[in-house]
Amino acid sequence: MEVKERIKVIKRSFRQMMDGAVAQSMRDKGVSYKLNWGATLPRLREMADELREDCASEEEQYHLSIALWKEDVRECKILATMLMPADKMLPEVVDIWMEQIPSQEIAEQAAFQLWQHLPYAPEKAYQWIASDKEYCQLCGFHVLSRLFMNGQEPNERGINEYIDQLLSALQGPSTSVRKAAFQSAQHFAELGLVCERMVRSALKTIQIEL
Repeated sequence: MEVKERIKVIKRSFRQMMDGAVAQSMRDKGVSYKLNWGATLPRLREMADELREDCASEEEQYHLSIALWKEDVRECKILATMLMPADKMLPEVVDIWMEQIPSQEIAEQAAFQLWQHLPYAPEKAYQWIASDKEYCQLCGFHVLSRLFMNGQEPNERGINEYIDQLLSALQGPSTSVRKAAFQSAQHFAELGLVCERMVRSALKTIQIEL
């Protein structure tokens, strides 16, 4: 089946997942998409698993993900993040997707479903937390949280850069970024006693307790 036909079939199947209450709740919070069926994440994960099995190769998955992302439909974008093979995604394509993220929900899904699994995830995360764009910062701190949770401790230069950007984000205007940054600090502290003391000491300079 050609990608265009597959996209049509996928979009038709969203009608069966429609949850008007979820979609309305998002609209009430100011989250707007051209189309939003309100499909739940567990349903979308099931669909992504089925699509992965239907694809003959990772290359096919890649092209289907690219096509899904181009659709201005909430469910298509989330599916794209679930389906894209992380090891096949070039940094340039990641940059394009980051520029096109339409909402906090999609930013968080991209971070959790895809960005954290990129072979160059740490490099991108540090680049993003230094950005002045809210969704970049949000993704950066979420990815670092996951990396810290997996026991990936940065080197001395990375630690210094992280602490600097952490303090900046915690004093910034975005509530979602402040929350993501604080969560990352909690996970950084779990890397060991030295990391814990370091981040506690840094946070005290801005009157924040871990």
